Amino acid sequence: MTGSGGPRDAVTTTLDALGSGAYLADEQGLIVAVNRLGEKLLGRPAAALLGQDAHDLLHRTAAGARVPRTQCRMRESILAERTEQGEGEWLERGDGTLLPVSWLATPCRLDARPSATLVLFHPTRPSDRPTRRPLAGTHLSELERLALLAETTTLLTSTLDVHEALRRLIDLVLPRLADWAVIDLIGERDEVWRFAVAHAEDGGVVFRDDLQGPMPPVPQESSMPLSRALRGVASSFAGPETYQGSPDSGIAVEQRRLFEATGMHSAVMVPLRSLHEVLGALTLGRADQPQPFTTTDTVLLEDIARRAGFALENARLYQRQRKVAETMQRHLLPKLPYTPAHTMTARYLPAPDASQVGGDWYDAFTLTDGATALAVGDVVGHDLDAAAGMAQLRNMLRAYALSQEKPPSKIVEWLDRATMDVAEVSLATMVFARMTQRDGRCELSWTNAGHPPPLLVTHEGVARYLTEGHGVLLGIASDQDRPDATTEIPPGATLLLYTDGLVESPARGLDDGLTGLSRHAASLIHRPLESFTDELLARARPPDNDDDVALLVIRHTPGP
Repeated sequence: MTGSGGPRDAVTTTLDALGSGAYLADEQGLIVAVNRLGEKLLGRPAAALLGQDAHDLLHRTAAGARVPRTQCRMRESILAERTEQGEGEWLERGDGTLLPVSWLATPCRLDARPSATLVLFHPTRPSDRPTRRPLAGTHLSELERLALLAETTTLLTSTLDVHEALRRLIDLVLPRLADWAVIDLIGERDEVWRFAVAHAEDGGVVFRDDLQGPMPPVPQESSMPLSRALRGVASSFAGPETYQGSPDSGIAVEQRRLFEATGMHSAVMVPLRSLHEVLGALTLGRADQPQPFTTTDTVLLEDIARRAGFALENARLYQRQRKVAETMQRHLLPKLPYTPAHTMTARYLPAPDASQVGGDWYDAFTLTDGATALAVGDVVGHDLDAAAGMAQLRNMLRAYALSQEKPPSKIVEWLDRATMDVAEVSLATMVFARMTQRDGRCELSWTNAGHPPPLLVTHEGVARYLTEGHGVLLGIASDQDRPDATTEIPPGATLLLYTDGLVESPARGLDDGLTGLSRHAASLIHRPLESFTDELLARARPPDNDDDVALLVIRHTPGP
């Protein structure tokens, strides 16, 4: 095998046509072939890769350490010769930097190499993603077919966004297999929506908005190709002549318009099907490529469509579950009280990649003596148990605070004892505060149970964290006395209570996050409260955040 500057053998040339980084590993895990895109993404020439142990050379943790051999799924899949896929893995580039990837490894049989594994890796950072090159010609070798199917699986299953998965599907098939790609989806009440009509042009993909949108219903008795595909009956070939006769349905009218507008002379339509239902149909058409589709093409497209259907079903189920989870979470969170001396707003953002509710929460309510109670907290976990524990914790906090005119520390001490015996909470953090207005002065008293400190920003842009009153988190030492702290809130100042998802992420420590939050909050302090809060979330929340965020913002606005 030669480097990128020398001649390429047939296997490497085939790998070069793929839109992902790719290498072949032998039964011992040694790299025996690599494509140009793999060289580019890894920042290593072929000469520095060939013959090397892929695991020792490339596989790293997020911190840059070598992954233990017994814990490396990529290595195990190569040695066991079984198909595996994953994400959240890291490969080391030639310059020592790390490339975050999703990947798929699958065994393949080649004449020259009776035992080999094809490894495809796809950068998970948008800036690292490659431009896909078309395969040469329309007749694919067995390796090309295997690689395309493997790439389909790894790309489509590495996202849980339905629209993103469909866009990736279009990128996979254009211009490799066709000039045109059309995706029709079946939605609620069996309504059909033409999601995309895409054309390969000048190395890119152009969408025809005028041909997309709502479609007529699927006729149950029609024998026309798209109608059959949308019913999940079978795949069918079609051409412009197919729809020249008297239309048997509104879909047939739309299909005639499609063929006239695109100039397709040959098309094949295959169902997009999951285990439980028909999700839609994929149509590939050729206008610029002269070869008509064949039965061999249909077998490949049906395999692609089957994999796409499974990925789409997973994405749809995720989005449905996420919507239910978010709705439940938001209903558990309270409405904010009206207070004449303060304006108040709150935000709750679920974890970007979590399909279940979490334990982040906030609360604000008026106490019997006229003070305003403020709270924010985080119950350990990201599941229904955490959400249930959060609701119990919040309700007990309200009960204690409304029935007892005591300092925040005493309320939280009682709450801590109760969580050990009553609430289904293992560990939790929280800040609980009382805000009182006396003689034109606003005073805040609070206690902190292991939570990130509140942030106070004056109208002049001076930001400081309220680090006093700090004690251990709930669920560790319920018999421990807790401290209180007190400070004055100047007119025009803004107080922020938040959870750690706003300031902490896998790639950024808490100190860096706190510094960033205070700087952004100070720079935005003259904005109206709603604009302040939205822009602060957009700026301060880490891009790789994998946690919920609860944010409660109070601005002291005393009257004249």
